[in-house]
Amino acid sequence: MVNLVNLEAVSKSYGMSPLLDTVSLGVGAGDRIGVVGLNGGGKTTLLELLAGLEPPDTGRVSRSRDLRQAVVTQRTELAEGSTVRHSVLDPLGITAEHEWAADPRARGILEGLGITALGVDAPVATMSGGERRRVALAAALVQELDLLILDEPTNHLDVEGVRWLADHLLGRGTALVVVTHDRWFLDTVATNTWEVVGGRVEQYEGGYADWVFARAERARLAATLEEKRRNLARKELAWLRRGPPARTSKPRYRIEAAEALIADVPPPRDSVELLAFARRRLGRTVLELEDVSVTLGSRTLVDGLTWRIGPGDRIGLVGVNGSGKTTVLRLLAGALEPDAGKRVQGQTVRLAYLSQELHDLPGSLRVLEAVEEIARRVTLGKQEMSASQLAERFGFPAARQWTPLADLSGGERRRLQLARLLMAEPNVLLLDEPTNDLDIDTLQQLEDLLDGWPGTLVVVSHDRYLVERVCDAVYALLADGTSAGGVTHLPGGIEEYLARRDSALRAPTPVAAPKPAVSSAAEQRAARKELAKLERRLDALTTREASLHGALAEAATDASRLLELDAELREVVAEKSAVEQRWLDIADVAE
Repeated sequence: MVNLVNLEAVSKSYGMSPLLDTVSLGVGAGDRIGVVGLNGGGKTTLLELLAGLEPPDTGRVSRSRDLRQAVVTQRTELAEGSTVRHSVLDPLGITAEHEWAADPRARGILEGLGITALGVDAPVATMSGGERRRVALAAALVQELDLLILDEPTNHLDVEGVRWLADHLLGRGTALVVVTHDRWFLDTVATNTWEVVGGRVEQYEGGYADWVFARAERARLAATLEEKRRNLARKELAWLRRGPPARTSKPRYRIEAAEALIADVPPPRDSVELLAFARRRLGRTVLELEDVSVTLGSRTLVDGLTWRIGPGDRIGLVGVNGSGKTTVLRLLAGALEPDAGKRVQGQTVRLAYLSQELHDLPGSLRVLEAVEEIARRVTLGKQEMSASQLAERFGFPAARQWTPLADLSGGERRRLQLARLLMAEPNVLLLDEPTNDLDIDTLQQLEDLLDGWPGTLVVVSHDRYLVERVCDAVYALLADGTSAGGVTHLPGGIEEYLARRDSALRAPTPVAAPKPAVSSAAEQRAARKELAKLERRLDALTTREASLHGALAEAATDASRLLELDAELREVVAEKSAVEQRWLDIADVAE
């Protein structure tokens, strides 16, 4: 069989160290290849070489004649001034509304990626980055192709969207090369896995489970018994093999070898021991929302929500994009005040909240200094480690720990944000899309740390593998009328959630008079910009308020100075209150 694309002794460098060094490989018709490796290790560079977007420094890239390919990377840009119709439908010759609605392929792709809610005439310029990525993905998927090259396509999709994309790719038969950190997606879609490591591309048959086994076997051959016992790849393999049959229904490695490799590996965590420890640390009351409601104009984001989260609970919260998951997490964190109802927090709670935003830190600060700014040592369950050791667990080796924060990538800043949260030794963790910008090795490290962490955990994530791996219960925000108080416990986990969503989508919907949209895409874009400005202003006002309180304490014997400081403090508090109110007025418009 002739390959669609071949790389022959290809090398590519940026700076001094080569990302790819004399790599030879090929993509055949019908191959579905998942590409994994550390962030910055050369995965995107490999895709760009395969796609012809970048030339090799040395070596040769050849393609079959008349190859039909589409590429969607994190750098893909849509035409300036374009709309969904222009980007997705016009290339197909579909111009009229009834034409695309009657075309099952185009309609299925737009619905599956959640684009119909934006409107086919929505201008791309007013969309968020995630919305533009979904439009670019749709523009690729509607084409008749021989080869599809995708870089992190599951980012900005909800659990349902990830499942739809996997089913679509399995059904179309097009050759696929995809970089992804979504391990469920990788295991579902890939027939082969390429690992970019040390300038090489190691090739494995099968998806994620097969790759994990191969890495664990390689570690077994190279390591001592005690090193094997601590090896994360073996721990991951043990969880895969002990999981539900659906998760391990297609391993191609020898079952006997896998069972022998994990025979002495304990379960990932002792839930009974962790729960007992959490109850001792947290007491009976942790976080409670009582009859809470949040509205934005005429739109109700949360309505009469009552939810009690107890000590040691490990919860995954799922729902479609825009269902209010981030709003609920902000309510739990105390970052958003409800319009009605109340929030209760236990007296012994030490809460840490990972939002989707990256918070600014002084660029002159170095990685290790930023971690040690929180604490020098930390105890996470039964593990005690220094700030340097924790930083290394999150992908910052000793040499990288002295890098100024200004030189860090977005993914590195996300890892640093996680390390700083854990250094504070919280006993309640609220994580909003923690897998964004993390590679698979870092995800394994995070899961290993959480395995022994005795606290309460609530995770919002589109990564179903992470939710199933670290959570004991799944709750959903459903729009089918079955959620009492807004949140539904799903004993069957994400599979039950997807089954319910399928049933809701198949059910006939009553015909109702059309309602005006809550806000246009342009209004949403403007709201996001204003929200960012308001948050920066709030940070400045909070810092100034703290500074004034300190100055008041120092000026205790100076009456005139006290009056001056008190007047300024009142102004700052009043402005802060007004900014917070404005923030609440426009929050979640972009969700």
